[in-house]
Amino acid sequence: MTVDGVEVEPVDPASVPQRVLRDGSTVPGIGIGTFGSDRYGPAEIAAAVRGALQVGYRLVDCAAVYGNESAIGEALEASVGPGTGLRRDEVFVMSKVWNDSHAPEAAVASVERSLRDLRLDHLDAVFVHWPFPNHHAPHADVADRDPHARPYDHDAYLALWRALEGLVDRGLVRHLGTSNSTVPKLDLLLRDARVLPSLNEMELHPTLQQGRLVQYCLDQAIQPVGYSPLGSPSRPERDRTADDLVDAESPVVRAIAEAHGVHPALVCLKWAVANGQVPIPFSVKPSQYAANLRAVASDPLTPSEVEAMRSVERNNRLIKGQVFLWPGAGSWLDLWDVDGTVPGEAGYAARR
Repeated sequence: MTVDGVEVEPVDPASVPQRVLRDGSTVPGIGIGTFGSDRYGPAEIAAAVRGALQVGYRLVDCAAVYGNESAIGEALEASVGPGTGLRRDEVFVMSKVWNDSHAPEAAVASVERSLRDLRLDHLDAVFVHWPFPNHHAPHADVADRDPHARPYDHDAYLALWRALEGLVDRGLVRHLGTSNSTVPKLDLLLRDARVLPSLNEMELHPTLQQGRLVQYCLDQAIQPVGYSPLGSPSRPERDRTADDLVDAESPVVRAIAEAHGVHPALVCLKWAVANGQVPIPFSVKPSQYAANLRAVASDPLTPSEVEAMRSVERNNRLIKGQVFLWPGAGSWLDLWDVDGTVPGEAGYAARR
């Protein structure tokens, strides 16, 4: 098969692992990511989506803030539906509500806009992109701050969630998801939501395995979706710090890659699938996104290799979220509830 002038080997979608969601429906075990706005324009990313569907992908991860949903919508319209050979129910399309749209009416308008831009009559999943309404402009520096930023407010988050539940009731959204959430925040949501989250999108790669959070999600029938599954080698410069580690340089990863005869990045994807995750790697190059898909559809890691990968964990968070800090926050660690509590929510239980 030739995709954008490159000869690639397609993958049978039936060979890709499927994950079962809480209602019994399924989601493909790998998707194509679409966050590339710092390096690639909407047309390039839309071409990658079109090519990915051609080679066998059936999951597309989008977001309103990426600024490319309209272009992706053209690719979806040309690739999915009557006359294309690919039915709408064969493709799982996800989008996200950005931090400037947390007000209930704004959240509804955001999803409706994504539906128009993506040229769809429903979304398979909608996520709350971050649990904070702390907005920053595109390409903001890590030191930039929203002067109105505040810590997590469960009452406000629940009002947003209720609005998204209404979209499920209307048939515009099939599943709801959280993103960049934590165990303490999920505890609150699971207690109070009517429509429970089906997915949680989080940073996941071998040097940031988030074992407790992943296991919590699996125990609660929340499917873990992993962004930056390759260690985000193309992440913006603003998200890089001197002590960041590179997953593909791990001796364990490289040894397993040599044993399988593949690039170390593909070991990261095989590891993700072996651990029950849904990785969503981003690439605009047909040879790369085809190889990513093939990596999870064949030649899995052995049990001993999966065990060896446990030693790669370094708590190496690459997307730290500094731009979402509020006045008085100690550090970016406050965003992630590392001590098991939610800053700003100490009095919430008493108020209830």
